Amino acid sequence: MRQQIAAANWKMNCTLQQAEELLNKLATVSDFNSVNRIVIVAVPAPYLLLAKQKLAHQTNMFVAAQNCFTKKSGAYTGEISAEMLQSMDINYVLIGHSERREYFNENNTMLAEKVNLALEYEVTPIFCCGESLSIREAGNQNEFVAQQLKDSLFQLSAAQIVKVVIAYEPIWAIGTGKTASSAQAQEMHQHIRKALEIQYGSNIADAVSVLYGGSVKGNNAVEIFSQPDVDGGLVGGASLVAEEFVAIMNALK
Repeated sequence: MRQQIAAANWKMNCTLQQAEELLNKLATVSDFNSVNRIVIVAVPAPYLLLAKQKLAHQTNMFVAAQNCFTKKSGAYTGEISAEMLQSMDINYVLIGHSERREYFNENNTMLAEKVNLALEYEVTPIFCCGESLSIREAGNQNEFVAQQLKDSLFQLSAAQIVKVVIAYEPIWAIGTGKTASSAQAQEMHQHIRKALEIQYGSNIADAVSVLYGGSVKGNNAVEIFSQPDVDGGLVGGASLVAEEFVAIMNALK
């Protein structure tokens, strides 16, 4: 079975004290053990080392950065390089989240550069893709997402693509309280896997974890995660409540 993943994205939330409290609660979770299930917590950059420290004894919990830059190093004040993440032993990094695309004008070419650098420094990219409401309503979501994959991921070799996690996030369902139906989620995840199969073959396509991200909560996670091509979730607001996120963790296959 593909790796099943509950990934938390705290976004720009939590004071230091709140972050410590939330991490302390996750550090006490003792009944989440499985060969194929893992937890990833993407925290704001100032809390990366704190998160590493707090979760150090959890063998199936890993820390992610929420972004990295397109260059290895240099005069780019405020940016974080993939090499810096590697030096802190950060295992994962979110790349291409819809908020980065929308508010910071990140395009597919830039994201390809980020993916390449993350892999070069052995940090696993969690590559986000997804369509807006207008694209969905026009019925162009499949072509749009396929183009995102082509432009930002398909420069990778087969050996590299299996190291990438893909997160499908219907933008119209992020922070809106709306959620794609489990059937809609499965349809797009199947489409993503088919695109991978066309590019790399069925064995590679079957090995890549594809997460759903869009208003995942404890009360809908079981249904969404039960779909055959959904391998877990990228969770925003619900990940800021420890009990809610633990329920989502336990909903994984």
